[in-house]
Amino acid sequence: MISFKWRHFKKDIILMAVRWYLAYALSYRDIEELMQERGVSVDHSTLNRWVIKYAPLLEDEFRRHPKSAIGRSWRMDETYVKIKGVWHYLYRAVDKKGNTIDFLLSKNRDKKAAKRFFKKAIGTHGLPEKVTIDKSGSNKSYPLNFPG
Repeated sequence: MISFKWRHFKKDIILMAVRWYLAYALSYRDIEELMQERGVSVDHSTLNRWVIKYAPLLEDEFRRHPKSAIGRSWRMDETYVKIKGVWHYLYRAVDKKGNTIDFLLSKNRDKKAAKRFFKKAIGTHGLPEKVTIDKSGSNKSYPLNFPG
């Protein structure tokens, strides 16, 4: 359970602001303005501290309690995305229904990144029955017949 003890703002306000920052492409000043429109006066530096403190805790909570059952057949791929002018590789896995199982951003597309992605996904959701991948060299280099 995440503790909000000794905070000047209610739990709902903190969680709403952190969610806005994580879910949408908003700056801290944008969120400060949105909060002001709702009658809550909070500084952008406070919002930054909330995100730094609560984002990792929320991720841990969500990983411990997955939102729904994940299919045992995964489809994995990677693509590249530009973030702040720098190209990164986005590894992701989805189940048959299209639900996202896990994702990982990496600066490299290699065996090490593919292995790190699979360890993260398998560690969270368990070993799948089947994984369908594309034929990139980084994916084919990591054997999927053992969990470690």
